[in-house]
Amino acid sequence: MTGFASLPPVTAAEAGGDTPAQLLQGELEVLQDIRGVLSGGQFTVLTGAGLSTDSGIPDYRGPGAAPRMPMTYQEFIGEPGNRQRYWARNHIGWSHLRRADPNHGHAAVARLEHRGLLTGLITQNVDRLHEDAGSINVVDLHGRFDQVVCLDCHRRFSRRMLAGILEELNPGFLERAEAAGAIEMAPDADATVEDSELIESFVVARCPACGGTLKPDFVYFGENVPKDRVERAYAMVDAARALLVAGSSLTVMSGLRFVRHAAKQGKAVVIINRGPTRGDDLATIKLDSGVSGALSWLAAELPPL
Repeated sequence: MTGFASLPPVTAAEAGGDTPAQLLQGELEVLQDIRGVLSGGQFTVLTGAGLSTDSGIPDYRGPGAAPRMPMTYQEFIGEPGNRQRYWARNHIGWSHLRRADPNHGHAAVARLEHRGLLTGLITQNVDRLHEDAGSINVVDLHGRFDQVVCLDCHRRFSRRMLAGILEELNPGFLERAEAAGAIEMAPDADATVEDSELIESFVVARCPACGGTLKPDFVYFGENVPKDRVERAYAMVDAARALLVAGSSLTVMSGLRFVRHAAKQGKAVVIINRGPTRGDDLATIKLDSGVSGALSWLAAELPPL
């Protein structure tokens, strides 16, 4: 657990994460093999929550992550009490996640794209740090945390605007949450809060346009990824010579399907992740390591096409 009071804004200087100089000799040897696999053609990058941990955003399943399950779509739409609990936690989580900066890994992926080495980037993260780092051709597979959508009129609104509304509806809430302490963050801007009385006092905002139910504009567990995003991501993989997975355990099918698709087509699959993944048996080569330093090394060492 991390106390809310101990979560300062993450600055660009502090968000670097591991660097190539910190890589072990064994990791460098594997990276040299990966360089050989990825050289000579464009590749697609698929990223997960493990890439953003160096920006101060915890993941769900990496080493040291506390076991927890996010709220499902069915739970969110099923009970007003669930939505109250979620939005109270999200209001706290947003106040931290919005201050995170891209790390060396995000910057490395942007450099790979700018050098013309990528067919595109598929990310399972909703934090928008790839875009902040300068990546352009990005499929935000699971959506984006900086927008909310009305389930009734389908209008979209800025999460920053909603934060202002929630602060007006719940004056002093964040200060009371900070005083309560023992708040655990999650990569989807959720936060686990033990104080049930605090949660029950939270006033949920309605859609400013129609008064309907607002939902963060990202894909919940139990909800399908929009078809157009999936098709665009498949097209990136189809156009690539290889697929590089960075910082994803591939636990959910939304990401694993692209690994299976690439392997079925006979394309090279490279996985860089700290810990096992569901795609390890399909990998051409696997590096068990943090991703920021590895990606930075590749961005510097991969030859131009």
